[in-house]
Amino acid sequence: MNALTFLISTLFDLYLMVVILRIWLPLARADFYNPFSQFVVKATHPLIAPMRRLIPSMGRFDTSSFVLALLVVMAKVLLLSLIAGGGIDIVLFFVFALVTVIKQAGVLLFWMLLIRAILSWFNQGYNPIVMIMGQLTEPILAPVRRIIPPIGGLDLSVMLVIIGMNFINMLLAQYVPFWAVI
Repeated sequence: MNALTFLISTLFDLYLMVVILRIWLPLARADFYNPFSQFVVKATHPLIAPMRRLIPSMGRFDTSSFVLALLVVMAKVLLLSLIAGGGIDIVLFFVFALVTVIKQAGVLLFWMLLIRAILSWFNQGYNPIVMIMGQLTEPILAPVRRIIPPIGGLDLSVMLVIIGMNFINMLLAQYVPFWAVI
């Protein structure tokens, strides 16, 4: 049973990350012609295209992708609870889905910042994944760089953003009962 739960959780979480990237790409004005962006669009298009007819976007915020992210989390929780034989409280179900999407977006941002920082140590030339990571994380790092510019060629913005994210995560874990469980 643990192996099946692990497999279901992993598959749903990976697809949730792709859907979160689909939300994030237009917000960051990332290059949609980048091969990685094209992968994200093609992986989510079959589910988002029909939803777009019913749910309009709000500016650059892709509302249908956000609804899909919530539905992915709800499907995961529903499937795992059916396997475990537990019941579902509807109100907590929706709140849990919303908090999970937010937390997973933070986890995705953390890993992208960490990978971007490590890759910056190497001169790799043009790499589409590195380029898209830069486009997605730059709107978050640029305000920090304006406050604390690079010191002696060392950019501390990634470290400060990660410390800030961990601080916010710890605060939320204290005040939102199931935040730390997700």
